[in-house]
Amino acid sequence: MSFSPGPRYLDLHIPPNSQAILSSTVWRQYECGRFSEDECYRLVAEKFSLDPGEVRQAILDARNSLQPDDEFLRFVHELQEEEQGTLRIFAMSNISAPDYAVARNKPAKWEIFERVFTSADVGMRKPDLRFFKYVLDEIKAEPSSVVFVDDRSENVLAARSLGINGIIFDNANRVRQALRCLVCNPVSRGHAFLEVRAGRLESETDLGQQVPENFAQLLILEATSNRKLVNYVHHPHTWNFFKGNPIFTTNTFPADMDTTSIGLTVTHPDDDHVVHSVMDEMLQYTTEDGITTTYFDSERQRIDPVVALNVLTLFYSRGRGEELAKTLEWVLGILEHRAYLDGTRYYETAECFLFFASRLLSNTEDAFLHSRLAPLLRERILERAGVPGDALALSMRVLAGAVVGLRMERDLAALLPLQREDGGWEPSWIYKYGSSGVKIGNRGLTTALALKAIAVLDETRLQPGSRIPFDFPTPQSQAQSEPRPRIGTLTPNLRVSRGISSMPLPSPPPSPTLPSPKRVMRERGFSASSIAKGVYAYLFPDYGASERAHGSRIFRNSSLSAHTSTCNA
Repeated sequence: MSFSPGPRYLDLHIPPNSQAILSSTVWRQYECGRFSEDECYRLVAEKFSLDPGEVRQAILDARNSLQPDDEFLRFVHELQEEEQGTLRIFAMSNISAPDYAVARNKPAKWEIFERVFTSADVGMRKPDLRFFKYVLDEIKAEPSSVVFVDDRSENVLAARSLGINGIIFDNANRVRQALRCLVCNPVSRGHAFLEVRAGRLESETDLGQQVPENFAQLLILEATSNRKLVNYVHHPHTWNFFKGNPIFTTNTFPADMDTTSIGLTVTHPDDDHVVHSVMDEMLQYTTEDGITTTYFDSERQRIDPVVALNVLTLFYSRGRGEELAKTLEWVLGILEHRAYLDGTRYYETAECFLFFASRLLSNTEDAFLHSRLAPLLRERILERAGVPGDALALSMRVLAGAVVGLRMERDLAALLPLQREDGGWEPSWIYKYGSSGVKIGNRGLTTALALKAIAVLDETRLQPGSRIPFDFPTPQSQAQSEPRPRIGTLTPNLRVSRGISSMPLPSPPPSPTLPSPKRVMRERGFSASSIAKGVYAYLFPDYGASERAHGSRIFRNSSLSAHTSTCNA
């Protein structure tokens, strides 16, 4: 990676002509070394009817006030250290020889730069394509292996036109997030986030209140197969959503069929008699329409299609799906008529319904159910491709699509940039209180499903109806694989530029019993140029409208470019 310093000319005391001067042909040629300093000041003064002495003094004042962005320089240096020497840092700057000489005497971490390319030195300047081509040739790097950061949109556009990954420096925090997304391994970072917080991955409301509950813990366990990550209260019979005292609801809270169904399908109790006795009890709580309710409480006749899907999953996994025929017809009607698009009583997004519908398919081999549900579910998931969503919705969409043979690559491209600097994905809301509407989310769950989404799209021969593998590579297995590829090939193997790919759905679908072996993710790679499209679209949606006239957070005219040591130096 690299950035290149240059003087901050915003403070020129010759208004209103400062912008015109810095954009003039004279100044551009001066930065390319075609005029001496005295010649430049004289020609500028003549062109804009200014006193040469005033021009000189204004530029000297601006030059002397130049200060580096130490915080961002430290971040770049730390990133280089984290990557253990696999990143090479270069500078590429539009800057005159006198200005560069002054900049070099400023206290900054110049030692992190392998080389500095200045316009004065090479006789070219950004956004000239030949300048970028010259640098690529000198550092012996492929465009797709380079990340270029600059505060000017025209410079970033020029870099992208050559296949270089470009980031506009408009916000330091977002730039750091984007760089980590492009440079670092999202899988290892996500695992680290979960492991550091093992046993403490609690849910929170949109009011900032922690909610100790079992449901998210069970889903994290299902997604990771790692019991050490979660902390739930085990129930031998029916399960309660809350671990302890209820929050934001009545003082006494009944066991619910939603958590019970998840608990019995995830923990796999040894005593089949207990499981079937719970299922028998569930059949006692249905509406007059024959639809299963949410609570083991006849006074709370609430229904929710996602809850119904989870109950159906339990029944079909135990070979008793036909006992809930009316509930199945209800959820099929909701799917057919898209009644889920605004979420449900207890679940926030359309993707929650689609995800748990796909989970139903993944937990049964029932051919009748697959023939009824899979084709329609596939159509509905395809309709959602590319729809904006938070990290949880995008993860659920990718996973649901994989079950029915769709590679939701565009949605994965949108998901990757949402990974935070700490390695976890952004907070997302999964369910809500039915009466108050208070939303509940869990970063641990979002991160676990995001990692699972990355892993499942690495299934190059995933078949419709196949069971999604619940295991994915550990950091240890990755460490034993070959060295990390350059930035152009982040793991795992995926090309996101096409958006969606799919395979024909056979009729009836095959039995969902494919094995899910461990696999080494570092042997595959993302297309960084395609992933970058997701970064630009979702991390920097307003960069074109918010272009700054001058100045970067490091130095004016500075840029950052990066590639790893696997490139031929």
